[in-house]
Formats: sequence, structure tokens, C-alpha cells
Amino acid sequence: MTESFQRYLRAKRTVDDRALDRRLIDMLREQLAARAADTDGPLRVLEIGAGIGTMLARLLEWDVLPAGELRYTAVDIRSENVARLPDYLRDWAAQGGLSVGDSPLVLESETRRIRVETVQAEAVAYAESADGESDLLIGAALLDILDREQLATLLEPLAPGGLYYFPITFDGATRFQPAHPADRAVERHYHDHMDAKRGGDSRAGGDVLARLHGLDGATLAAVAGSDWVVRPVDGSYPADEAYFLRHILDTIEDAVGEMTGSGFEELDTWLSSRREQVAAAELLYHTHQLDFLGSVDS
Repeated sequence: MTESFQRYLRAKRTVDDRALDRRLIDMLREQLAARAADTDGPLRVLEIGAGIGTMLARLLEWDVLPAGELRYTAVDIRSENVARLPDYLRDWAAQGGLSVGDSPLVLESETRRIRVETVQAEAVAYAESADGESDLLIGAALLDILDREQLATLLEPLAPGGLYYFPITFDGATRFQPAHPADRAVERHYHDHMDAKRGGDSRAGGDVLARLHGLDGATLAAVAGSDWVVRPVDGSYPADEAYFLRHILDTIEDAVGEMTGSGFEELDTWLSSRREQVAAAELLYHTHQLDFLGSVDS
């Protein structure tokens, strides 16, 4: 299970790359550069729900992080992700020509030196214990599984004027094509399962928008869509996205099965049809999500 989930995290890298709103990425790059120019010492970045490190790799590939010295703290609740993250970043850095140092993990190029610390912890518990000196807080695909009553607490690690970036926040749509007669029922049960989990919400994006817009001590600078769209191109799926789709179908099978038991007879037929479509590179998949960028008050 650990290896399959971590392969899923790797496989969704290209899906996330397409989905993330580039206007917000450009704004984040500019605001980080301005903050770095006004900050003594290394810029400090905290990512909660860091997985195996794909966001840090992306920020470096896309030249989002400013030049100079940085401290990057990667927090995840899964010990296996925390253990795998340094290996993933070492492999990625080697392919990109960056030098890598150990104890602690350091990624270094001609213009940047990033010291990476990994921490196993639950998001809110870590935020409550943090020192309040971070310049940037990142939480990708996080707020749709987190109790949003704790949103203000989650921002506590930020220093005055610090930035937050919450991309890939699910907001109430799971669609497959070609159409199938059981689609609406499958989606309803799947979303019901999200809603039944502690902190879960199948319409989290809209709730987060309202909460960040009205949150005392913080400013919401920008919000944009970041929909996942997976489709075959020239007869096959890009990269490892067929595996990504199979993992999504497995997740739906488990979730809908929990909600319905043996009372939803159409599920097996629906799953069989969708898996055959993935194998034939015929299935199209779309989910609606939101990205948020803002800051806490100076």
C-alpha cells in the first residue's frame, strides 16, 4: 500500500503541473522575491502535507523560489512519506544537475542553497507548536481533508506579512467520460464519503473561499481554478497518468463500498467499464478544484 500510494503521488505530478493556476504561481514568485529582498537571513518555507517532495521540486523547476539561502521544512503525517522524501529529492536533483548534501539534506545550484528538514506530524498540531517565523506556508490538496475551523491556527507559523499558498483544494465535482448510467449515483456516494470523514468536505473549496475572505488578520490576494483534467493524447495517457486513474478508481471503489456495502449493485459494473476504458486509453477524468494565495497581516 505504501509503494502504491507513493507511486500515485509521483504519477499525479504531471496532473498537478497542468492544473495549477500559473497566474497565482507568477504572483507567488514576485511576492517571494520582494519578501526575500526585505528579509535578513534565509527565507523560511513550511510545507504541510508535503508528501514525497514533488512541490519543492516543482517550485525549483519553475524558478518560483528566490535566489540565495532557504530553509524548507516538509511536514507530513505519514512516516513513510517523510522517509521517502529525501530519496525522491536526491533522485530529482541528480537528474536536474543540482548538488546534494546530507545530514541535513541540502540542495544546491549556482544561485540557491536549500536546506531541507523533514518532520512527521499532524498539520494543526505542528502549526500550534511552530515558532511563527515562516515566510511562506504551503498546503497542497490539504484543506479539503482538514477541519477548516482550524484555518486560523494553520496560519500561525507565518511571520507578520508571511504568505500562504493553498492549491488543489477540491470543490465538488467528479466527472468521467464517456457517460455511464451509474455516474450520478457513484459521484453522490463518493462525495458523501468525503463529507462523512472528520474534516472532509466535498465542497471544501467554496467554504475555504468564504473563510479566507472573511478571516481576521489575513488577506486573500487571489483565487483561481486548478481543475484536474486527464485524457489520452495520441492514443495513450501522458507519463504515468494511467496509474493515476487506476488509483482514483480504487479510491472510489473503497469509498463507495464503505457507504453502500452490498446495496449498490451497479458499482461493480461501473468499475469494470471504467477500468476497461483506462486500459484502452478511452477514459476522460475531470475534477473541479481551487488555488488560494494570500498573506497574514504585518
